[in-house]
Amino acid sequence: MAYVVGEACIKCKYTDCVEVCPVDCFYEGENMLVIHPDECIDCGVCEPECPAEAIKPDTEAEAAEKWGELNREYSGIWPNITRKKDAPADADSWKEVGNKYPEHFSANPGEGN
Repeated sequence: MAYVVGEACIKCKYTDCVEVCPVDCFYEGENMLVIHPDECIDCGVCEPECPAEAIKPDTEAEAAEKWGELNREYSGIWPNITRKKDAPADADSWKEVGNKYPEHFSANPGEGN
């Protein structure tokens, strides 16, 4: 089992989770993060750190089906992120927005560190 980052992260991209990850398994896209499922050790310390509640165990149906594959794909493309960064200035206004993937997901990589 691993954890995955879901739709709630899009346009929020808080990085509180990155700071507590003991194995540095987060990868940064332009407007969201993903977790590499083969690097995640299922410790769960990242889940409560996410202000957007975007991190879920891959045992949850929605997380496993849609977001598990997206996390796997983009963690192989995007750069690794190991240190907390400032969230986007408008992140709080996106926390409660639903159905962000169709119009707001970006496949572009972030900066990493």
